[in-house]
Amino acid sequence: MRYSRNILSLLTMLLFLLPTVARGEESINTSEIVIEHIKDSHIWHVTDIGDKSITIPLPIIVKSTTGWHVFSSNRFSHHADAEGLKAGPYNLYIATTGENAGKIIEKVGNEIKKPFDISITKTVATMWIDVLILLACILFSARWYKHRKAEDEAPKGFVGFIEMLVSYVIDNIIKPGVGEGYEKYVPYLLTCFFFIFTCNIMGLMPFPPGSGNVTGNIAITFFLALCTFIVTQFSGTKHYWKDIFWGEVPVWLKAPIPLIPLIEFIGIFTKPFALMIRLFANMMAGHAIAVALTCIIFLMAGKAMHIFAGMTALSIFMSIFMMLLEVLVCFIQAMVFTMLSSIFIGLARMQPEGEEK
Repeated sequence: MRYSRNILSLLTMLLFLLPTVARGEESINTSEIVIEHIKDSHIWHVTDIGDKSITIPLPIIVKSTTGWHVFSSNRFSHHADAEGLKAGPYNLYIATTGENAGKIIEKVGNEIKKPFDISITKTVATMWIDVLILLACILFSARWYKHRKAEDEAPKGFVGFIEMLVSYVIDNIIKPGVGEGYEKYVPYLLTCFFFIFTCNIMGLMPFPPGSGNVTGNIAITFFLALCTFIVTQFSGTKHYWKDIFWGEVPVWLKAPIPLIPLIEFIGIFTKPFALMIRLFANMMAGHAIAVALTCIIFLMAGKAMHIFAGMTALSIFMSIFMMLLEVLVCFIQAMVFTMLSSIFIGLARMQPEGEEK
């Protein structure tokens, strides 16, 4: 009951304080807020206090026509000029509009060039932090087992939770999907599961070291899908390739026009493509919906008090519901990616009945 009263008091204060904050804004661009939250950037935005934004500058590493340059992103102007460019050193700019929006460009006279950019963006910084957290969790658990014997009591607490996840993924996802000889694929598939799960969970945090939309970045999901694609093709047996290029279908479907082989060959690429899009779209949509629901509060701030209070309560309830749902989605998306990867690898390793792998 005490905790319920505290939560009720907090929500009541929020209802009365938010109109004062929100009415200071002339208009709220919801789509801009949502896109700003899910897109990558060269600064790490923490919060706004009045008209002042609190940000964490990130390293800029580019090679322009004048050579390599390494400097902090806070050397770029905070406001764009009439051309939509944020000026920085060495004739470098961050474009805010057009096809180069969010990217670093170089102005050489009247010509615009794209420098070789390997800057540490928000997504990259978040991914590194997630990897360090994941390594710390796994190494901590491994250290516990190093000083135990197989007959010792099962672990509890955090180590027990990690063991439960590992056992679940191996016994219920990897082993049924890959089939016999699954052991050599366990390290890769477990890495996929825990990396995606960690990035998803950290992405739910509204402040650093979280808040990065790592798995909502299509470059990340592309790389993960590419890894699965490579592992799958190198695991393919003679039967797998024969089934693609000369399957057991009527000859007129294979020659002189290779209709079925062409369809099967395209299927090699559509499977990892589906992996990439599925993870990217689900995680990006989840972040966008959660932010959009929160924006309802500020959109209703200029309305009558009873409308504002009702919509704010609904927005808070829906935001909490979406946040809890996102926790479930974080696990499901990691599980689905690992499960589909296991199935693709298992299908590539299949042999006709009676033959050994």
